[in-house]
Amino acid sequence: MTVSSTHSASSAEDGPKAANMRSLSRALEVFAELQRAERPQRLSDLARTCGMSLPTTLRILRVLQDFGMVSQTDKTYRVGPAVLPAARSFLENDPLVVAARPILQQVATQTARTASLYTRLGFERILVARVDGDSPLRYDLPLGKRLPLTVGAAGKILLVSASPEELQQVALAASASGHEDAEFTADDLRARLPLPGEDFAYSADERATGVLSVAVAVPNRTGRPSESIALTSPVETATEAELKASVPELRRAAGRLSELLMGSVY
Repeated sequence: MTVSSTHSASSAEDGPKAANMRSLSRALEVFAELQRAERPQRLSDLARTCGMSLPTTLRILRVLQDFGMVSQTDKTYRVGPAVLPAARSFLENDPLVVAARPILQQVATQTARTASLYTRLGFERILVARVDGDSPLRYDLPLGKRLPLTVGAAGKILLVSASPEELQQVALAASASGHEDAEFTADDLRARLPLPGEDFAYSADERATGVLSVAVAVPNRTGRPSESIALTSPVETATEAELKASVPELRRAAGRLSELLMGSVY
């Protein structure tokens, strides 16, 4: 009787906690979808993309609005101003960003290419630091932009050691988020990855037309890197051979960054 009573009490306590965690997970999913969107989103579009009912999605949006995480104009929703203090705190205090800035500056100066640092977030990657090279790129890529792992050298290099099961998950997630078409498969993804034995990835016209990029992973103690450093150049100012010639400098930069991060949570 005592065991049964204790178990029942525990289950009663776990119920509300589990429900609260589900609610939090749903709210973060809606918020992440607003971050991916290129323009303000309608309630119906958010509900459909997130697989939630209209009332549930609306309740989540109203809570996020109360905290300034979401703003509304007419019938559309977008990320709100409360993200700016959070972003500022991250950029000023995160060990990865602080350690990477002078390293990226040195690489950009030595190679005359744009140097960028990406970190993996689930099945996507995010630009967390960038130093422009001598030749401006043809597109604007703001810090914090969510990008796929499936295209671009900086994303593909993070999947080199992925298992077949993980590649399948990445391919499905890329299709679900709109980064790839619905027919995209793990085999399609595998065909894009570096050849066995290569420790760098190269891309041309993959994520943006007229842009070449090469990237290496930043080593970490787990053996499964979650950051990458990339050099990017407009096609008219560099060739594939010239960009790949910078791989040794990228390796040195990634090694220096890894050493600096050894004493941190990274």
